Amino acid sequence: MTKKILYVEDDHSLAFLTSDQLRNQGFDVTHCADGNSAIKNIKQNEYDIVILDIMLPDIDGYEIASIIRKKNKSVPIIFLSAKTTLDSKLKGLTIGADDYITKPYSIDELVLKIKIFLKRSNISSPKQSKNEFIIGEYSFCPSARVLSYADSKNKLTHREAKVLEYLCLNINQICKREDIQEYVWENDTFFSSRRLDVFISKLRKLLVEDENIKIESVHGIGYRLFISEN
Repeated sequence: MTKKILYVEDDHSLAFLTSDQLRNQGFDVTHCADGNSAIKNIKQNEYDIVILDIMLPDIDGYEIASIIRKKNKSVPIIFLSAKTTLDSKLKGLTIGADDYITKPYSIDELVLKIKIFLKRSNISSPKQSKNEFIIGEYSFCPSARVLSYADSKNKLTHREAKVLEYLCLNINQICKREDIQEYVWENDTFFSSRRLDVFISKLRKLLVEDENIKIESVHGIGYRLFISEN
């Protein structure tokens, strides 16, 4: 099935060239030149991936990304922007974008990123059956705090289980440190800020048997759990 891309860019020359090359790669591209038309399309249609410029004439890309995330937690979002500062990148990732590419960009790099995120989207997220998550070759029961692989079972502490549960509930999404801390520790932020990294390190070691499972660090923001293809 042809993958549908929503592409939001107000530079008509750049938009024409990029849209044309993406269509040559076999993608179904819907181009919007402003934020209002982008939001209209988002509300009326489903897309496999969204590519967003930040500096638009009406509603900026940050606000569009926020609106998208309220409707769809999992669709990949890639920012393409002339803004090169770290603050701009962190803001985009914090809102919920999956990547941030600065202009001028290579179409080959963009296509590669699109294919990577579409592959991730095609992988089934952890399925929850009754009281159990299936994470790749692992199964995880939050209530029993047991992470199982083949014939081995690992008993997690209460907070280790809560951290893993939150990551599973937000598979492939960037989880901000403060959101994880609030879910696991509530108001004890001093203790949680010191312990979260320790728990993440422990979970990485426990999930090492399946090389397709990764808990990646997103600098300055938090963590993301994803399952890659075989």
